[in-house]
Amino acid sequence: MAGGIWFVLLAAGLVGLVLGLILNHFLPLFFKHGHVPKGTFGWPLLGETLTFLKPHPSNSLGAFLQDRCSRYGKVFKSHLFFSPTVVSCDPELNYFILQNEDKLFQCSYPKPIHGILGKISMLVAVGDTHKRLRNVALSLVTTTKTKPGFLNEVERTAIRLLHSWKDKPQVIFCEEARKFTFNVIVKQVLGLTPEDPKTAQILEDFLTFMRGLVSLPLYIPGTPYARAVQARMRISSTVKAIIEERRRDAQNPSERDDDFLEILLCVDTLSQDEKVSFVLDSLLGGYETTSLLMAMAVHFLAQSPAALEQLKLEHQNIRSMKQKDDYLDWDDYKRMEFTQNVIHEALRFGNVVKFVHRKALKDIKFRDYLIPSGWKVLPVFSAVHLDPSLHASALQFHPWRWEGQDQTCKKFTPFGGGSRCCPGSELAKIQVAFFLHHLVQNFRWSTKDDDQPFAYPYVEFQRGLALNLDHYST
Repeated sequence: MAGGIWFVLLAAGLVGLVLGLILNHFLPLFFKHGHVPKGTFGWPLLGETLTFLKPHPSNSLGAFLQDRCSRYGKVFKSHLFFSPTVVSCDPELNYFILQNEDKLFQCSYPKPIHGILGKISMLVAVGDTHKRLRNVALSLVTTTKTKPGFLNEVERTAIRLLHSWKDKPQVIFCEEARKFTFNVIVKQVLGLTPEDPKTAQILEDFLTFMRGLVSLPLYIPGTPYARAVQARMRISSTVKAIIEERRRDAQNPSERDDDFLEILLCVDTLSQDEKVSFVLDSLLGGYETTSLLMAMAVHFLAQSPAALEQLKLEHQNIRSMKQKDDYLDWDDYKRMEFTQNVIHEALRFGNVVKFVHRKALKDIKFRDYLIPSGWKVLPVFSAVHLDPSLHASALQFHPWRWEGQDQTCKKFTPFGGGSRCCPGSELAKIQVAFFLHHLVQNFRWSTKDDDQPFAYPYVEFQRGLALNLDHYST
């Protein structure tokens, strides 16, 4: 008898839990929020998240956005990442969201991302913490980008990598690009060379860390997510040890390095944990997104012979003004006008970052829409970049579109915008430009048609972008 009562209570509890989840999921639909954008919420708990995240070529909208935009317009509601959500494919609303950070909207990435990146990562921090971290980042980038030491190191790393290709008929470019960007960023941030044992240790942990970012967020021993959290802790310990070593050596000015960490040690506005987190953010931003941008540019150039030829002529002209072994400098970089067009078009057409996570801090009225307080808001950059009403021939790679155009406009936001615009964007473009300078003058290459960039939602090439190489004879 007692067992039967417990069974009834358990069954009633489970039914109540299920009904509660369903009610919690659909309840926002029944509140009179004014003119909340049209849309659907999908299944309880999951909502429409799986459909939204379904892989698709990164230079396309994907079936989910195409369907919802055709049914509801460029702004619609959905239920994504366990939250009622307003999705924006509208350039004006996207701009409004980005420009009102910490006033009307706030960064709001899913909790599992916080678990890997850490709560004081600049990517997820909000308010004063984010402001302090960002100010340091902007200061470092401003003082670094024109330094001959940084520019020369980028070029030397590019030359070393391309020299290793000399006798290879094929390379997997995404792997090669990551080698390049990791060696550049680990040198610039921590002063480590590729030969240093610490570099190999950090890289091994960093690759584990990266795999966890795109894994199922289950903290169970042995899962990619759990290994990523542990890898982050090991990287943090390594960085702390390097910081302590630097502090001990600070008594000897002749041994000081010229890198981010040396400058960070003199910053009083950040705690040690914030400095360690800043180093990890710098490694992440300089490694993955820069290497992906390189891959996008190389991929699209292989399909655009006219753009590749014009790019090659630009770099031959720049090289002709220098002595044989002269390094490129800041003035040379500023002369790379068509190169900038290629980079911007690769960003627009390839969409390294598809969308960002925000939430509404209060009820917000925009045009005829009401965005309820507490709802998630997703400004989708790729939808604006591929909108034919904003970009002529939007589904074609056409670098010439940027000639005479403002590259900081509302219809082009590859690095975000407002107070969370990527502070290292210029460093990324320098690396891509200097790499292309040597690539186009030393190699021809071709790719396979089916090796396309896919959004998972993190963008990657299905087969790693295999390049068939033909080395120019010298």
